[in-house]
Amino acid sequence: MTQIVTRFAPSPTGLLHAGNYRTAVFSYLFARQRGGKFILRIEDTDKERSKKEYEDNILESLKWLGLDYDEFHRQSERAPAHKKYLKQLIDGGFAYVSKEEAAGEGDDKARRKEVIRFKNPNIKVKFHDLIRGEIEVDTTDLKDFVIAKDLDTPLFHLAVVADDFDMGVTHVVRGEDHISNTPRQILIQRAIGAPEPVYAHIPLILAPDRTKLSKRKGALALTEYRDRGYLPQAVLNYLALLGWNPGTEQEILSLDDLLKQFDISKVQKGGAIFNEEKLRWINKEYLKLLSAERAGEEVLARLPENLREEAKKNPELFKKITAIILERVNTLGEITDIANGGEVGYFFEDPTYVKEALFWKDDKDAGHTRTHLDKVAELLQKISPADFTADTVKAALWDYATEVGRGNVLWPLRYALSGRDKSPDPFMLAGILGKETTLRRIERAQQILSA
Repeated sequence: MTQIVTRFAPSPTGLLHAGNYRTAVFSYLFARQRGGKFILRIEDTDKERSKKEYEDNILESLKWLGLDYDEFHRQSERAPAHKKYLKQLIDGGFAYVSKEEAAGEGDDKARRKEVIRFKNPNIKVKFHDLIRGEIEVDTTDLKDFVIAKDLDTPLFHLAVVADDFDMGVTHVVRGEDHISNTPRQILIQRAIGAPEPVYAHIPLILAPDRTKLSKRKGALALTEYRDRGYLPQAVLNYLALLGWNPGTEQEILSLDDLLKQFDISKVQKGGAIFNEEKLRWINKEYLKLLSAERAGEEVLARLPENLREEAKKNPELFKKITAIILERVNTLGEITDIANGGEVGYFFEDPTYVKEALFWKDDKDAGHTRTHLDKVAELLQKISPADFTADTVKAALWDYATEVGRGNVLWPLRYALSGRDKSPDPFMLAGILGKETTLRRIERAQQILSA
């Protein structure tokens, strides 16, 4: 059998978004699971709008996603091949040079220009789409369409057909907005003697309001998701699920899983909704899969400099809080936000207190609250430092807290340990901080209550 060859052919005229890279993912999976070839072709024939920075961003994004390609081409470097096919079409009577009028400049007088038009045979073109089945189009309405400005300046349809032919592309996976282009390209293929590739037109990705995805509606450059702290495995997983699913309840799919389970014939025909909340959930699931070493590296890199230095001075303490920090975020970028908001610093330095914040709900009696903290300190003193864990602290305090009111006991304890309205439960905090720090902070809270 002929080797399967797919291609991803973006134009470097702007930053690509999730919809573009979902096409790359589907093309990659289709080729790789069949032992085929995946080609990256930068379609940069629009000289005015194509920019090196956009091409660099495409290369950077594919590398980050882990989509390796077997060949790399720039369409602008294939001008001799395009010219060869244009001449072949003209010589064979399939295309002709058309002298046409165009709006003049300055004085608005009409001027003559030449373009190369394809001679439309005005026939019905039928092709099989892997997703949509049989599609038939009457090409009469297309008339004689332009395929080049001149012999040195081919336009989209000619360049695409020539490149796919020369590169041996067997399967074209692209967005459904290209369906209208397919009949023109099939006519050109037949005229130059190129085999017709198999087409798979995938649904567009829509914003939550079912309108076209745009920069204001989630269409961010892939590198922006990277910079916000999304993991590449999570983004790849999510992109694969936009318009396709494995037919099971499984939603966390590694690249190996995708290569085994992806089936392009099961791609849906309707538009796929881009839901960033779902992406955040998937990313959190991947955060849970990080090794302890990798998790520590990722968290440390995103702490403010002062906390990063504290973490380096207290490696054992930092090791304990890494999992807690990751539990509180959906993306790595949120680590910096919560650290700047004070939700990490209290692990490394004693917090400051607001007296009224130590009270549980309507119990504003400082004497009551101090009595509870006195009893807590008494019970915790009985635990040896070596055995001072979240479990032993809970075992020591639970009966007393249940007897007099859990909120009355556990709220002031938690606030005494963290100085925050929101934090992990007091047992976990005490286990991380250790006996000495726990008792010291309880004593400081007692002093505030007595003041």
